[in-house]
Amino acid sequence: MSTLREKLIGAWSLVSYAETDPKTGQTDHPMGEHPEGLIMYTPDGYVSAQLGSADRRPFEGGDMYAGRPEEYTAAGSSYIAYSGPFFVDEAKGALQHEMRVSLFPNWKGQRQVRVVKIEGDTLHLSTDAPQEFSGAAKTASLFWRRAAANA
Repeated sequence: MSTLREKLIGAWSLVSYAETDPKTGQTDHPMGEHPEGLIMYTPDGYVSAQLGSADRRPFEGGDMYAGRPEEYTAAGSSYIAYSGPFFVDEAKGALQHEMRVSLFPNWKGQRQVRVVKIEGDTLHLSTDAPQEFSGAAKTASLFWRRAAANA
């Protein structure tokens, strides 16, 4: 029987991302109904998560450092990215992501708990408690499907 850590290893493609306000029960899809993304867990203990809206607009110019302020605002508000070590407590079935680098600077250095459930080729990750998203405390729920091998 595989450990949780062994089951996580590999690449997973984002299927859905939803945020729910526990006070109102309202659920939003901040990256749209068909978000794009990958999360990868490496055998040596690192995680990299990249997710965004499928309809992100390109900058008018080709220089990623010379966009207009509104282009950076749109790009930054439609994308989540972080990487760092991950930690598994096999006895508790608990998972933590540590953000060594993050598009959202406030997450840098944080270690966040993820509620994890794996069924076949589906990975469900959610926050263990509400976090601030779009001006309200919400829980996040993400479904991933194991990515096909790139051979």
